[in-house]
Amino acid sequence: MTVYILRRLLLLIPVLLGVAIIIFSMVRMLPGDPAVALAGVHATPEYVEHVRSEMRLDEPLPVQFAVFMRDLARGDLGRSTRTRQPVMNEIWPRFINTLQLTAFALVIAGIFGIGAGIISATKPYSIYDQTSMIFSLFGVSAPVFWLGLILMLIFSVRLGWLPSSGMGTPYHFILPGITLAAQSTALIARITRSSMLEVMGREYITTARAKGLTEKVVYLKHALRNALIPVVTILGLRFGILLGGAGLTETVFSWPGVGRLMVDSILARDYPVVQGSVLMLALLLVIINLVVDLIYALLDPQIQYD
Repeated sequence: MTVYILRRLLLLIPVLLGVAIIIFSMVRMLPGDPAVALAGVHATPEYVEHVRSEMRLDEPLPVQFAVFMRDLARGDLGRSTRTRQPVMNEIWPRFINTLQLTAFALVIAGIFGIGAGIISATKPYSIYDQTSMIFSLFGVSAPVFWLGLILMLIFSVRLGWLPSSGMGTPYHFILPGITLAAQSTALIARITRSSMLEVMGREYITTARAKGLTEKVVYLKHALRNALIPVVTILGLRFGILLGGAGLTETVFSWPGVGRLMVDSILARDYPVVQGSVLMLALLLVIINLVVDLIYALLDPQIQYD
């Protein structure tokens, strides 16, 4: 196991190198001149050239990439072209905010998704099963921005129960958390249901019932543990998707997260912040995938890593 973990950690180097090359190339394909965006549309040509030289945009792309990789190897993500602050100082507080919101959304998705899937599997084709699948279909189909606006209209504008934007109290997590978790909850519910139904037909479930165990013990101890392996996969993947795709939800609810920061930075042509944000997300995604693989071994002792 230790050798496997070390080998996976070593794979971080080529993965992050590939991400760095891709994001470096893509941000420089964005339309517009970042020097003009920073200097202002009414700036003189001399000042624009000064800004371009200061940002090292007048150098060839291979030189710019070499400087970027040199600084990255030293742990330096550069400075924001908008605020002149170190990129890490710009990203880290926003990254923590996004991580909190994503974790909250994943907890909602896990609790309600797995719960709905278990109920549907234990009572297949019942009214509970049909109701759960209808809500799952709605959750998968509803666009994030539409659902966020509807929740904001009902619970903030009409009822006045919850804040509509920003952060600061636990109540601020509820609406963006539900919005972000909706699709994941629906997907997890459907995966849990299908996995539970498949497991319930296995021979060891019949054996457990033949031993006289109660249905509750059969479902929770024997069936659920084996059915959770594909669910854990989905949870790990959804965590990465939620973390990287929270920008739209953060924009709707004015949540000060890294997704919203990336959107603002792209519009402002702030290359260092965009590059640093993507690299931070890529690093976390690789770590999440490693954790998911390790959880497999805990759920199924037959899984061995060489």
